[in-house]
Amino acid sequence: MPPRLIRASLALLLLASPVLAETAVPQSQMQMDLSFAPVVRSAAPAVVNIYTTRIVEDRQSPFVDDSFFSQFFRDFAPATPRVQHSLGSGVIVAADGLVVSNYHVVGDASEIRVVLNDRREFDAKVLLADKESDLAVLKLEDATGLQALPIRDSDELQVGDLVLAIGDPFGVGQTVSSGIVSGLARSMPSVGDGHGLFIQTDAAINPGNSGGALVDIQGRLVGINTAIISKTGGSLGIGFAIPSNLVKHFVEQAQSGAARFQRPWAGVAGQAVDDSMAEAMGLDRPEGVALISLHPDSPLAAAGLRAGDIVLSVGGVAVNSPEEMLFRLTTTGIGSTASVVYLHDAKQNTASIQLIAPPDTPSRDTRTITMNSPLRGLTVARINPAVADELGLPLDVEGVVAASVDDIAERAGLEQGDIIKAINGHEIATTSDVEQMAEDQTSRWRIDLLRSGQMMSLRFRL
Repeated sequence: MPPRLIRASLALLLLASPVLAETAVPQSQMQMDLSFAPVVRSAAPAVVNIYTTRIVEDRQSPFVDDSFFSQFFRDFAPATPRVQHSLGSGVIVAADGLVVSNYHVVGDASEIRVVLNDRREFDAKVLLADKESDLAVLKLEDATGLQALPIRDSDELQVGDLVLAIGDPFGVGQTVSSGIVSGLARSMPSVGDGHGLFIQTDAAINPGNSGGALVDIQGRLVGINTAIISKTGGSLGIGFAIPSNLVKHFVEQAQSGAARFQRPWAGVAGQAVDDSMAEAMGLDRPEGVALISLHPDSPLAAAGLRAGDIVLSVGGVAVNSPEEMLFRLTTTGIGSTASVVYLHDAKQNTASIQLIAPPDTPSRDTRTITMNSPLRGLTVARINPAVADELGLPLDVEGVVAASVDDIAERAGLEQGDIIKAINGHEIATTSDVEQMAEDQTSRWRIDLLRSGQMMSLRFRL
């Protein structure tokens, strides 16, 4: 047989051989790069499905049960409870059943059921939840010896790194999608308070993936999948995950028994330095965060920073937006010290910042209106840094705020976070002023307030 035909016959034999076509588990890093199967086998058992139930009320009129206003809304139907079910994902981060997910997956849920990869099911309760960061930590009841994902330092990630997204999209069952890190330090206005910092990935993330794991090729957790940008509801290759360094601090606070996620308080307002600002300040290029104002009790002010200074880095990491600066402070933690490099009068300086919780002084002097009045159910507080931080108020705001709103006050149109300026023409300077005005026997009411930076008036007649 001619040599050319011999070579061709051998080639056909190799292609046809079922023995040679068998696959094997990768045994080296080089082989692993050709398959994600070993990574999935190690990480998938730590990713869970979460089923939640919420009881919501459909109310056509806000005044239907109110003794003051119901006479004007007799024709409206009463509220009807409705059960709402939702589906999401979560990640086991401790062997005793500690699970991280998104706030929007489990927040306000009346029942939570968690299903493991091996189909075991557990009831769960929320230990710590935070709407602003869109994170929540659950504890599975009577769970022990579970497989947990190790957490990697998300600051080590680089654009272009391979990642896997694991979750339960559309309720079809646990699914894995692969991609790369497309971007770092991204802002996502539609998530939480709009001030978060996210990892961007093109790994397919769809509804139901929320709360699932974003892992590296060693099977370590680098982020919690939380949102996508899409006009159709399906993945378009632009997904976002909460970095693992923030997740780690959140879990630590949950384990310590914290009732509320605490972030260090900077007490500053700032903005990213753009090209025109850099030119005006004589900078070679746009960089850093320009401080617009500082609260008198700000730890940055105590360290010598002033309005007009430009913060270049926190803890040795460059910051180019207020979101980045807040993220770096948060992952450093309250009680720690952060090194801040900044420009003052075009000269570079370094300061050591003692990170603190927002001061709860002066006293918030909280009062709740319980008398039969249009203000019944309103809880007001004197604004201090702690109150402003809790309610997301601007740095320089003062006065009296609606800390919570319920009952008649809610139906009258008041909302949490409203800064009450005047009631029936009387200026409100203290919480006792609100208490006194609640006793007003007038039939015509006017409440002047500041809401989301806009002045407005609520007017009604009894």
